[in-house]
Amino acid sequence: MDWARFAQQLASMARDLLSQESVDATLERITSSAIELVEACDAAGILVLHGQQVQSLAPTQELVVKSDRLQEQMREGPCFDAARTKQGERVFRVRDFTQDQPQWPSFAPAARELGVGSMMGFLLYTEDEDLGALNVYSRKPGAFTEASELAGWLLASHAAVAFSSARAHAQMEHAVATRHMIGEAMGIIMGSHDLTEEQAFDVLRRYSQENNIKLREVARLICDHGSLS
Repeated sequence: MDWARFAQQLASMARDLLSQESVDATLERITSSAIELVEACDAAGILVLHGQQVQSLAPTQELVVKSDRLQEQMREGPCFDAARTKQGERVFRVRDFTQDQPQWPSFAPAARELGVGSMMGFLLYTEDEDLGALNVYSRKPGAFTEASELAGWLLASHAAVAFSSARAHAQMEHAVATRHMIGEAMGIIMGSHDLTEEQAFDVLRRYSQENNIKLREVARLICDHGSLS
């Protein structure tokens, strides 16, 4: 591998990741970067665990989604392991799926049927949170080398920071939008029923609790229709 060229590509990718306008765009750039930067990578995706349920993010091929579903069904596999690892090993590499993989007795033969030759999983994490796993696939057995693993790990390190940053920004924008909508709804209630700010908020809160509807959705109803009736 030409490491000087790789370093330039990685630096450019890192800047590009932080300039994306949404979480989805950031994730798509991460997985497309895996295709570009990890030698022999044919497909890539990000797997996130919600309890025992798997979510496939920004898959570059249907192969990724099918592999994730298999691992969810079988509760085993390198990507599943990488996503749920909290300490210790944070990189998983399966060199050759044509050989027996005793640690994944159910998943390995199913992966062969999908056409997976080799794969790697990299935990996406920061000091504050675990974000899932970046997974890369090759249709060729023995495709990934030590250099491939290092490239993937470096990519994953930058990807985790960009993913975390994009998600935090999206959450902040959501919170600001929610606060603005609630304020607008309170203003409508105050004007139509001659209530104080505190009384208007209490109307929203009680409706939310009594109807098991989130406060944001109550505010949206009022903003859209001018009242709760």
